[in-house]
Amino acid sequence: MDFNISNSSDRPIYEQIMIQIKSQILAGKLKEGDALPSIRLLARELRISVITTKRAYDELEHEGLLHSVAGKGTFVAAANLRLLQEEKRRQLEELLQKAVDSAKDHGISLEELTQILTLIYQEER
Repeated sequence: MDFNISNSSDRPIYEQIMIQIKSQILAGKLKEGDALPSIRLLARELRISVITTKRAYDELEHEGLLHSVAGKGTFVAAANLRLLQEEKRRQLEELLQKAVDSAKDHGISLEELTQILTLIYQEER
């Protein structure tokens, strides 16, 4: 598993780990039953505290995305994919709300905003 951790990010390191694990579950790269690196191994690889790694795993377990088996490790739970997708939608709605507010502040009509969004959405990547 590859993680991109940034010490200069506004997000705490444990949140960066959580976001990346959630993204990999949502994208299907991590599937139900897949083993995650041990807390100690991940901490060593990322050169971070074991406490930070444990916090990320504990939070994800609390959210129902991971489960731990004593002496065996941490695994991807039978993820509630709908819950994860709903969280992504909520994040998208927040971003779109900022765009709408900005458009209104700059006198851009709903029609213009819709055209801009349509063009951006249809661009090839």
